[in-house]
Amino acid sequence: METILIVDDEKNYTLILSAILEEEGFETLTANSGNDAVNILENADIDLVITDMKMPGMDGIELLESIKEKDPDLPVIMMTAYGTVEKAVEAMQKGAYNYILKPFENENLIIYVNKAIEMFRIVKENRHLRNSIESRYRFGNIIGKSKSMQAVFATIEKIAPATATVLIEGENGTGKELVAKSIHFNSPRRNEPFIPVNCSALSESLLESELFGHEKGAFTGAMSMKKGRFELADRGTIFLDEIGELSHSLQVKLLRVLQEKSFERVGGIKPIVADIRIIAATNKQLKQEVAKGNFREDLFYRLNVLHLTLPPLRERTEDIRLLVQHFIDKYADERNVDIPIKGIDQEVERLFYEYHWPGNIRELENVIERAMILCPGDTIRVSDLPRSFQTNAYSTLKINDIPTNANLAETLADIEKALISRALMLSNNVQAHAAKMLGIGKSGLNQKIKKYNLDVGTKK
Repeated sequence: METILIVDDEKNYTLILSAILEEEGFETLTANSGNDAVNILENADIDLVITDMKMPGMDGIELLESIKEKDPDLPVIMMTAYGTVEKAVEAMQKGAYNYILKPFENENLIIYVNKAIEMFRIVKENRHLRNSIESRYRFGNIIGKSKSMQAVFATIEKIAPATATVLIEGENGTGKELVAKSIHFNSPRRNEPFIPVNCSALSESLLESELFGHEKGAFTGAMSMKKGRFELADRGTIFLDEIGELSHSLQVKLLRVLQEKSFERVGGIKPIVADIRIIAATNKQLKQEVAKGNFREDLFYRLNVLHLTLPPLRERTEDIRLLVQHFIDKYADERNVDIPIKGIDQEVERLFYEYHWPGNIRELENVIERAMILCPGDTIRVSDLPRSFQTNAYSTLKINDIPTNANLAETLADIEKALISRALMLSNNVQAHAAKMLGIGKSGLNQKIKKYNLDVGTKK
């Protein structure tokens, strides 16, 4: 139920208006001065303010200015006598939703109120949507406690407020688009468009039209004018994924956009100026592509003003446990069974730490999603994983891999040290759990930790 604040120094008007609006299904609060209204606004959620223009002390215009300073979107309807219409026009110029003349027809008042309430409802829905989008992509919510990811977070925090171009390099599945969105949503452009383009998904001719738009009749099938992604991204951010796949001719056109801050639609001659921040991403090393002659050097330096390299999952294995739990939580609501997944068993965790993860985080997410669908119980086990994954994941010690002149005692010690280190990592340095995993007593594990001078942190 929406709440309407009625402000008038004449108590009879507040009583009459309250009765009319409550009969229409609204909740009402009343104030007999501008100062009282300000106090109510600070302590209650209000959807509409109806205020008289002329009041002693803080008048309607001053109250309007106070409201708009704190919440520019909150609608305000001004009530005014016939002789102060000029003041009502001034109020409209300062952000009032509308004004109504005293005495008024109840039907007219209700029409104004319903329209204002509907407008504010849409505003609130948009606010909620924007906030939910922002919370999804804030760099603080990107999963990772490893040093390499903490360095990525620190870099995002530094470069987000800037306007310079950004180049993100990283293998497929490392989260380049997520990072690009995080940069955008933590920048002054957060309320403007974020427009993604996959440069490898379209042919050269289609991609040119997609990027720059086209005029009517520019080519067969161009039945009307179409705005391109650069035009749609005005005042916002355009994300050019797989930038390394651009043809040489499109590289030239992109370079011109970066240099001149303008472009033409396909078939057009009028330059279009757009204020855009460009974030590009690639799974290739563009410096090597420049050396091979596949990518323009001048374009590379234009794109590489600010640079980020995302580490592959195999180089940040300490994040695997966090990522696994994140994906389990993400897909928990989609699992149409009564048994909630609590986690993965120790053998699956061991496999995850040893696996190479060629598809990186995207592959891990797919593995978890699949396992949650197939898992009959509350814990994901090896049998719930893809067969191909199991085949690649299991690693066994091959005797032929050990040098023929290897010293038996030293080799066994190396193996023992490696097994203890892995158990400590899998148990998050909880020695009691690691000892149980290894099948030895805690005192025996302590002796071996001291023997091999292993770092176990502070957990016991």
